[in-house]
Amino acid sequence: MMKVNKCLFLSIFSLLHLSLSAQTNMSPKEVAMKIADRILNTTTYDFKNVKTGEEYNSVKGIPVNQDVKVVSKYTQWHYTNGVTNMALMELGNKLGDLKYEKYVLKNMNFVFNEGNLEFFRKQYDQAFKDGGWEAIRKLSWHMIFRAKRLDDNGPMGASLIELQLKYPHKSFLNYINETASHLNYAEPRLVDGTIARIWPHENTIWADDAFMAISFLSRMGKLTGDSKYYDDAANQVLNYTRYLWCPEKSIYYHCYHTDNKEHGVAHWSRANGWVFMAQADLLAVLPKEHPLREELLRNFRQQASGVARYQGKNGLWHQLLDKEDSYEEITGTAMFVFGIAKGVKEGWLHPDFIYVAEQGLKGMMRLISDQGDVKGICVGTGIMPSLAYYYNRPVQENDPMGEGPVLRALVEMIDAPKYSEIKAEEQYDKIVMKK
Repeated sequence: MMKVNKCLFLSIFSLLHLSLSAQTNMSPKEVAMKIADRILNTTTYDFKNVKTGEEYNSVKGIPVNQDVKVVSKYTQWHYTNGVTNMALMELGNKLGDLKYEKYVLKNMNFVFNEGNLEFFRKQYDQAFKDGGWEAIRKLSWHMIFRAKRLDDNGPMGASLIELQLKYPHKSFLNYINETASHLNYAEPRLVDGTIARIWPHENTIWADDAFMAISFLSRMGKLTGDSKYYDDAANQVLNYTRYLWCPEKSIYYHCYHTDNKEHGVAHWSRANGWVFMAQADLLAVLPKEHPLREELLRNFRQQASGVARYQGKNGLWHQLLDKEDSYEEITGTAMFVFGIAKGVKEGWLHPDFIYVAEQGLKGMMRLISDQGDVKGICVGTGIMPSLAYYYNRPVQENDPMGEGPVLRALVEMIDAPKYSEIKAEEQYDKIVMKK
C-alpha cells in the first residue's frame, strides 16, 4: 500500500510540475494579440440591475436606481483600465492596427458621449447624500465623480490624453483639464511638493503614486508643451527616491510615514514596478535639454541595477522582492521587463540588461496560456504594518490590474534586441606582450 501511495504521489507531483513549468511557445507579438483580442471580444456595453437581473443596453430614460451597474470590468472607470488603455494603444501603434485604439475610443465615448454619464452622476449624488463616501464605493463609475485621489483620475486621465492627441474631443479635454487642476491645486502634498496620501497615516508617501501622478504629468507635458508638468514629474521621481529608497537593498520601500519618520515593512514588487514604469514613461517624453534629465537617468539606472539582483531563478520577481519564500508575481515582473526593455532600446541602460528582460519574459510566459489568459496577478494592495498581509494577498486571473502591465511589457519585447556578449576567443588577439 505504501509503495502504491508513493507512486501515486510521484505521478501527481510530476503532473503539477509540468503544469507549473508549462510555457507558451508563442512570440511576444502573438501573445500580446491573444490577450488584447480576448479583451476586445469579451467587453460588453450593457448595464444590469444586480437585484432584479434586468439588463439594459442604455440607461437613458430609465429611473435612477442604485442597483444598476456597468456589466464589463473593462468599461469601469478605474486606474487599472487606464494602464490597459495605454497598453492597447501602444500595441496598435507597434502593429499599425487601428482596432486597438478604436476600442479605447469606443470605451471612452461609452462613458462621456453616449448619454450614460448623467445617469451615474445622479446615482452618485443620491448615494453620497444618503450614505456618504462609503456608499458611493459600491457604484459603477464612482471614481470619475469622486476625484479625491490619484487612483480616481491619474492613469485614466493619462490614457485619455493619448486618445485626445489622436481623436480630439471637447468632453475628453474637459476631463483632462479637471484632472490637471486636481493635481495642481487639490492633491495632498508635503511642504516640498511631494505627493502624499492622508492615510493610513497623515501624509504617507505611497510608491504607487509615482505612476498614478507621473503617468498623467508626463503626458500633460507632451500635450501642452508646458514645462511645469515635466518639472513636477521630475521632482516627484527624485523626491520619492529620497523618501523611499533603501540603499542597503537597492530597492524601494512601499511607503514612508512622515508623522513617525518610519518606512513601511515591505519592499513590495508592484510598488517598485510602479516607480520604474513611471520613470520610463517620463524619460520617453522629457525634453533632452531638461535640467534634471541626467539625474533622472542616474536614478533610473540605479533602480534597474537594484531590481535585477532580485530576479528569481524562473525569471519572475517575487511578491516581496527580498523574500524568496513569497510567491512569484506577474505584474511587478511585467513592469520591470517593460522598463528594462525600453531602457535598453532607448540607450538609457547597458545592452547587457536585455538578458534580464529576456529571462523575465520567459517567466511571464509560464503564467500566460496559449489562449491569452493571464495568471498570477496580485489583487489591489494597500499598506499594512505586517509582512503577513503581503505574503497572503490573493492572486487573480484576467484582470486589468495585470493585463495592462503585461501588455506593455510584451509590446516592448516585440522588437527588443537579443542578448549578445563579447566572446572571449574573439578577444584573445588583443592581448599582447608588452615589455
